[in-house]
Amino acid sequence: MSDLSVMVVGCGDVGGRLALQMLGKGWQVSGLRRAVGQLPAGVQPVAADLAEPSIPQAWPQGPLDYLVYCVAASQHDEAGYQAAYVDGLRHVLAWLAQRGQRPRRLLFVSSSSVYAQKDGEWIEEGAATEPEGYSGRVMLEAERLALASGIPASVVRLTGIYGPGREWLLSQVRQGYRVAEEPPLYGNRIHAEDAASLLAFLLQADADGKVLDDYYIGVDDDPAPLADVVAWLRAYMGVTEWSDEQRVRRTGSKRCSNARARALGWAPVYPSYKEGYAAILKGGR
Repeated sequence: MSDLSVMVVGCGDVGGRLALQMLGKGWQVSGLRRAVGQLPAGVQPVAADLAEPSIPQAWPQGPLDYLVYCVAASQHDEAGYQAAYVDGLRHVLAWLAQRGQRPRRLLFVSSSSVYAQKDGEWIEEGAATEPEGYSGRVMLEAERLALASGIPASVVRLTGIYGPGREWLLSQVRQGYRVAEEPPLYGNRIHAEDAASLLAFLLQADADGKVLDDYYIGVDDDPAPLADVVAWLRAYMGVTEWSDEQRVRRTGSKRCSNARARALGWAPVYPSYKEGYAAILKGGR
């Protein structure tokens, strides 16, 4: 049994999986979300709307060892991103100060959208961050806020999260989704359970005295061309029909590396899309 505590702000899909993993390690876990009835059993509920600057009634009174900021924007435009990632984080930092809490480390969950590279190049954490869209720009602003908070912080840039309930590509393939093979359109993905396991691994590594970097990329071992993924899924699911139109709206093509996280000792349970999608199609979580 551990006496360590973690607050998961944004305890939804990935955050809820993280909460379960930390409970399994014996940690005390608090979870903040609007609808606390959906929190996993054993998580201390904190009902709150991050748009509200006032401290939530159920915010813990005692010390907090760790805080993970793992929210998802409910409004997918620049104002929604600003509210969720920058303003929400600013509110949480103010609540910590109000309670006199100073976590050992803050993990801020960001996105690989901060990288604008699009020619299939390999990306490591130190690659240039020159996002072209609002999502990447707002994420960079929030990252800087976390790193300048006065609390030791690490930023975890997750790539495309997939898993049960995140099955857009599967539904497209069933409808005969057609993608161009050349030039290859590389995509980066991580199963929701692996996204949570990376966060859990970093929390435990810090608690064990390992020195963490400022940035980590969360991705599996196999950034694959989208055409390869679609071809494999078609064969696996037995889809034979093709759509009449090519419906690729993807922009950019890059290959993100998990070498830094792996060097620390983390490894994904689902090393590629094949293991991950096979588990989903078999009804796994």
